Amino acid sequence: MTITKRVTFIAKEGCEEKMKELLSAMVKPSKAEDGVLFYEIFQYENNRRKFMAVETWRDEAALDGHKTSEHYKIYKSSFEPFCEAKYTDELEVLG
Repeated sequence: MTITKRVTFIAKEGCEEKMKELLSAMVKPSKAEDGVLFYEIFQYENNRRKFMAVETWRDEAALDGHKTSEHYKIYKSSFEPFCEAKYTDELEVLG
């Protein structure tokens, strides 16, 4: 069963560019991972402090592999000083 998540980040005031840099660095290596079906990060045009990652993984094992990757570890250890809020939604694909 596939797993789809939407992760929303709100950058701290003045940290938009650093959040953009950290999140953008995740895209290429994540797309190269085994089991990734979709992985994109967006920045809201009407609120430059707000970012959204949408990701779909083949299964739980693929998502677990992502969470142990080197690029995920770098992101995980680096984003908090620049992030005011972060929340995750599990999504169900209807179509």
